[in-house]
Amino acid sequence: MCVSLLRMAQMTPAQLRAQAEAALEPLGQRRIRLLADLESLDSELRPLIVAARQAEVPLRRITALTAVAGGTIRAWESKARENGPEGLDDGPASRAHA
Repeated sequence: MCVSLLRMAQMTPAQLRAQAEAALEPLGQRRIRLLADLESLDSELRPLIVAARQAEVPLRRITALTAVAGGTIRAWESKARENGPEGLDDGPASRAHA
């Protein structure tokens, strides 16, 4: 550990920033891909969840089955009531963060 600290002390701030960015990039890119996959999955889930709520599936049961937050489900239901089913699939803006 002392060697690592000594090496870091010899690095310029620009080198330290570059090293930090290089460490962040792989996981950051992975997170970006996962968020895109999640948005795609949410687009498929939205109409199914709204239909499940119309069929009186309890909110807690849906959250247990999907890991979608109750507030998000309520937002999707509200949006479906306001805009109809076609209003559910309008991209990232339709995703409620609850």
